[in-house]
Amino acid sequence: MKRGIRGRLLLLSATVLISIIFFLPSMPVYQTFPGWWKKYLPSRGVTLGLDLQGGIHMVLEVEEEKAIENLVERTASSLKDLLDAEKLPVTSVKRTGPSELTATLPGPDKKTDVAKKIEANYPNFIPKESPGNELIYHLREGEAIRIKESATTQALETIRNRIDQFGVAEPLIQRQGPRQIVIQLPGVKDSKRAKELIGKTALLEFKLLDEENPLGRSLPVSITPQNEETFMAEYGSKVPEGDEIMFERAVDKESGEVRRRPYLVKKRTMMTGDVLTDARVNIGQFNEPYVSIRMDGTGAQVFERITAENVKKRLAIILDNNVYSAPVIQDRIAGGNAQITGSFTTQEANDLSIVLRAGALPAPVHAIQDLTVGPSLGQDSIRMGIRATILAGLLVILFMVVYYRMAGVVADAALILNLIVLIGALAALNATLTLPGIAGIILTIGMGVDSNVLIFERIREEIRQGKPVRLAVDGGYDKAFLTIVDSHVTTLITALVLFLFGTGPIKGFAVSLSLGIAINLFTALVGTKVVFDFINSRWKLQRLSI
Repeated sequence: MKRGIRGRLLLLSATVLISIIFFLPSMPVYQTFPGWWKKYLPSRGVTLGLDLQGGIHMVLEVEEEKAIENLVERTASSLKDLLDAEKLPVTSVKRTGPSELTATLPGPDKKTDVAKKIEANYPNFIPKESPGNELIYHLREGEAIRIKESATTQALETIRNRIDQFGVAEPLIQRQGPRQIVIQLPGVKDSKRAKELIGKTALLEFKLLDEENPLGRSLPVSITPQNEETFMAEYGSKVPEGDEIMFERAVDKESGEVRRRPYLVKKRTMMTGDVLTDARVNIGQFNEPYVSIRMDGTGAQVFERITAENVKKRLAIILDNNVYSAPVIQDRIAGGNAQITGSFTTQEANDLSIVLRAGALPAPVHAIQDLTVGPSLGQDSIRMGIRATILAGLLVILFMVVYYRMAGVVADAALILNLIVLIGALAALNATLTLPGIAGIILTIGMGVDSNVLIFERIREEIRQGKPVRLAVDGGYDKAFLTIVDSHVTTLITALVLFLFGTGPIKGFAVSLSLGIAINLFTALVGTKVVFDFINSRWKLQRLSI
């Protein structure tokens, strides 16, 4: 046997062996393999897409206007702190419009000084005509546009971080249009938990309770959720300016009854969760889970100052306008460590730690499309896809054997080799197999046959001209080479465009088609050719069954 033939046969054998090794983790029998196999050899196989194994498909829309309102709220709070620190008189600083804030002064004496301080520290806010003792500023139009554009991008990254920590294999998270985000989570069984985790704004705030006001002391200990509207109708009008009523969710351990505990909370935010560097679940002395949080250097300093100035007062820890706990500050707290306790399960504590670590969404999001795909539909799709692949393969194999005889058998062997290597390549790349991906595999079968038909017809022409079998085979492959490469390259370009600009299912089709094209070139031009060369070198064929 010539050295060139031996080398190509070894290459084909190695390719088949490697493909099978990579595909084995996708088979149910892989669970019975020994530990050393899973440790040293590939352990990740083909991942099934949303349409094959079920899961969640969501389209979220970002409320960009709310991102501007949040920025103005934070600016108003920080401006009040700045003016107090500079000992400049100010009665209140609050948001009075979507992109407008108003500083109210006790008198006009220091109005110029306060205006200079605001304009020097907040250049993105420009003054409006301000009557009397008020200073009115609104956000620059260019800055408002920038915030809107970045809100969706920030939301996309935050959601991606949350899902990565949630542990979903091969999720699809991508932007769609100016303010929409498409999310696909294959294999997720607890859809309610996943949706809550994704959509939670996770705005963490620290606010003081207003315990000096008589209303705060007269609030009931707890109410039922059904009575919340009645409660607000009775007490809402009595809330003083600068305060608000917020609720803590409490669960009775014995009866499991959920109740709501009202608090009178000062609107001013003392600190937000953007200073957090870590959040972890721990178990307390009574076997109850809590979330321990750690702050950065700036947050640690601010938290230490807040606790030092408010000893024996209660500090509410609030997430998305829900009070999680309101402990009494016993002493100055240094080091930037704190705890969030509440009546939640270990799973709820884990989800809370995930959203805190991933960060808050820059603006709320709401679902405009929400679908849950059942696994039974996916199993039907898999079954029908496999059936279609087998049927298409059998028809092609039968046609090639009938029409091209022995050469058709060689082409059928190359076709099976093509499928083995393609499935192995998908597994090696840990690609996500979707229903369109199965369609791409079936299309690859057709293209594989088309390549062999071109080659065989060229070989027939060479034989009709009276050339010996070996020269006819060589001539057929040489003449068909450029035609096959041209057709495959043009199809490959189309597949690459689909991959770059398509969405999830289209990308699945493009991946399987691209791999199939590349592998088909190898099997058609190398796989079948080495078989013909091997037969000619051993038996010196005088005629070819083609």
